[in-house]
Amino acid sequence: MTGQPKSRVLVIKHGALGDFLLSVGPMQAIRRHHPDARLTLLTRPAYRDLGAATGVFDEVLTDDQPGLMNPLGLLRLRSVLRRAGADRIYDLQTSNRTAWYFRLCGPAAPDWSGKVAGSSHRHVYPADHKMHTIERQRDQLAIAGLHDVPLADLGFLDGDIDEFNLPDRLAILIPAASPDRPAKRWPSERYAELARGLISRGLSPVIVGGTDATGIARQISEAAPGTVDLTGRTSFGQLAAIARRAQLAVGNDTGPTHLISLAGCPDTRSVRRGLEPRKDRTGWAGRARGAGGESGADRSCRRPGEFAFGLTWRRRRCGISNR
Repeated sequence: MTGQPKSRVLVIKHGALGDFLLSVGPMQAIRRHHPDARLTLLTRPAYRDLGAATGVFDEVLTDDQPGLMNPLGLLRLRSVLRRAGADRIYDLQTSNRTAWYFRLCGPAAPDWSGKVAGSSHRHVYPADHKMHTIERQRDQLAIAGLHDVPLADLGFLDGDIDEFNLPDRLAILIPAASPDRPAKRWPSERYAELARGLISRGLSPVIVGGTDATGIARQISEAAPGTVDLTGRTSFGQLAAIARRAQLAVGNDTGPTHLISLAGCPDTRSVRRGLEPRKDRTGWAGRARGAGGESGADRSCRRPGEFAFGLTWRRRRCGISNR
């Protein structure tokens, strides 16, 4: 006698890297909610290996994200969706693109968790919402019956870092960010100032990032001799291992900063142009006074203290909690 067929669940998450990593917590919660289901991930080719490494999914499918004027590409995409054969789809991307994926499923669309009109578990929120990704996805999954959604556990990411011969006391700097979003970049001269302050206090600055950060890293290293440049040399697993060794990290609002915070760096601060380092919202949500003043959000999350190179902090535990 054969048993009941496994239910099939599809999770859609394209990225970018930071958003993908923040969605690992919801992915892990979905696995716990559907322990016996066959789980499939649909993602960009760039995150296929990362999705597989989570250990959450039985299969990872890649999406070339065809345009609406590419009928052959859309037909291939529909074939991929049908191949997944899902009884339920969790749309963690919740973009206009993935709304079209719902429509591609036709009138026999499966249970769908997302924001698109007509979906069975619709999460409605205003287009100009101020919700952090973590808050928004927790609310979305609660509608679908998932009420325990902790932050991502990146314990599956690890790597051998002996080859780098790193010092015992180190601070990570992440000076790169998306080239088309210059407002997310803290100036390189401020990173250099920070690096010199860290060195004077016995911490070795270690710069990480992709090959796109090599030029910035060179500028910082030249201005702060003793800085270690690992740009373009680390895997995701090695970056997580370095994060667990570090005393603190300061970086732009970019994927590697999220990875370092979620991997377990005890003190991670995100920065952007015009705003001094603030605690990453994946953990402590304290923020610092910006160079051009402070927002209402900044005023509510401060506590007194002193940071490495003389910035005054006011912090208190608030914002997103790891529940």
